[in-house]
Amino acid sequence: MPVFGAMDARSLSVTELAEEERLLQANVRRFAAEVIGPQVRAMDEAEAYAPGLLSKLAELGLLGIEVPEELGGAGGSFFEAILAVEALSEMDASVGLVVDIQNTLCVNALLRWGTEEQKRRWLPRLAGGTVCSYALSEAESGSDAFAMKTRARKTEVGYRLDGRKMWISNAREAGLFLAFANLDPDAGYRGITAFVVEAGTPGLTVGKKEQKLGIRASSTCEVLFDGCEIPADHLLGEEGKGYKIAIEVLNEGRIGIGAQMLGLAQGAWNHATKYAKERKQFGKAIAEFQAVRFSLAQMATEIEAARLMVYNAARRKDAGLPFVTEAAMTKLFVSQVAERVASQCVEIFGGNGYVRDYPAEKYYRDAKVGKIYEGTSNMQLMTIGKLVLGE
Repeated sequence: MPVFGAMDARSLSVTELAEEERLLQANVRRFAAEVIGPQVRAMDEAEAYAPGLLSKLAELGLLGIEVPEELGGAGGSFFEAILAVEALSEMDASVGLVVDIQNTLCVNALLRWGTEEQKRRWLPRLAGGTVCSYALSEAESGSDAFAMKTRARKTEVGYRLDGRKMWISNAREAGLFLAFANLDPDAGYRGITAFVVEAGTPGLTVGKKEQKLGIRASSTCEVLFDGCEIPADHLLGEEGKGYKIAIEVLNEGRIGIGAQMLGLAQGAWNHATKYAKERKQFGKAIAEFQAVRFSLAQMATEIEAARLMVYNAARRKDAGLPFVTEAAMTKLFVSQVAERVASQCVEIFGGNGYVRDYPAEKYYRDAKVGKIYEGTSNMQLMTIGKLVLGE
């Protein structure tokens, strides 16, 4: 049963829209608690999503939130996608990530730069359960994403891709890849071009799966292009505009990572608070001790500040207002909050927080990546400094 209502958001008053959004998030939280929660530990240990889980996400409309209804999607807003990522990540940041990448990166890229034919071809598939992967990073081009070595060459019928991508999320599950390659190396970053590549295309191979500290259920793999030939109509946008597509999509994606880290922080706080009320020491619950109570209060305050930043950035994006500065600030601050809150959660659990019988250590492991992917904290600071100084 989809979690989205059939009403057009444009026909709703502000109050009605807020209620619709609240119900959406409540439904996603309920699904996360009932379906994802019992499988979180097993998925972390197996380093894979539970069988059938991705199909359930599609059935709920969560893999095509902004895809128009006439193309099989939920017809929702970017803000609704952010609410869904937050709610899922309270239970498991790995599940939040697959929904985040699908919506804030892949669906957004096709909606903004895809031709009408491309939208009709691929958006219904994404909404229906085909997972999409965003293949940008390489061994020598992480923060310096435009130093990529992957090459594209024109052929008689389209393009040929050769190169190796690294740390690509969702690669093992993906049926579709948004891949970036340089069509004109002499032009530097202005030669970078974006392509849509179908899984199973000869010359495309998903390689080694990384064994990670956190978000272990989410696959992170190398992706290899070796004489991978694709038709001309798999070009996304224009030749040489891949750098623009990558930058603008990642600006939106940083709000999505903010939502993931916000949900993670909220989930860690929920567990810490529950445990503090139940754990007895010196004849009373540890929540009654001032030190623990102050810690929980500080955590709650930072989470609320983080939530306001995430929601503000997402609202600005939906309203067509400038949001790049806000997105960078959100990514920077909320990832810091998530790491602090998850660390405090471990400490409140004490010795139990350090063992896998309890949820605290997983939240702590999952939190670390928030400062790394889709732009490290240092890169966010560089962006913020440039923008606020008007450079």
